[in-house]
Amino acid sequence: SNPLHRQVHQDMEQPLCHYFIASSHNTYLSGDQLLSQSRADMYARVLQAGCRCVEVDCWDGPDGEPVVHHGYTLTSKILFRDVAETINKYAFIKNEFPVILSIENHCSIQQQKKIAQYLKEIFGDKLDLSSVSTGDPRQLPSPQELKGKILVKV
Repeated sequence: SNPLHRQVHQDMEQPLCHYFIASSHNTYLSGDQLLSQSRADMYARVLQAGCRCVEVDCWDGPDGEPVVHHGYTLTSKILFRDVAETINKYAFIKNEFPVILSIENHCSIQQQKKIAQYLKEIFGDKLDLSSVSTGDPRQLPSPQELKGKILVKV
């Protein structure tokens, strides 16, 4: 048999929409959806386990600081800034392929601006600010082209 057939090869040059992406739902929760703790370190855990799309539910918090939690429940709240810093620290330790932040936005314009500020400050050059027209998915960049990048989906 051909020894090359024993190696795993994945073509990562196709448009992003051609791939299944390991995604996490309610990433910040350490337990159930109603009463559990929201914890920034949950992002570190799932990113190191290979997850490439994480969910961030953003709400207006006190003192103009956006928070992350499961809305209309008793889950605890964590600062958006802490979540972004944790993602920045752990995004590419085990895997260079892009990380997608799936942001569920419930914030006022004022706190949305704060979120945008933190995204730029914390991720810097890793933040992919190129806009993609969604008309033709074949035009999406490939995972290979997006290595080391953080994408934002709202």
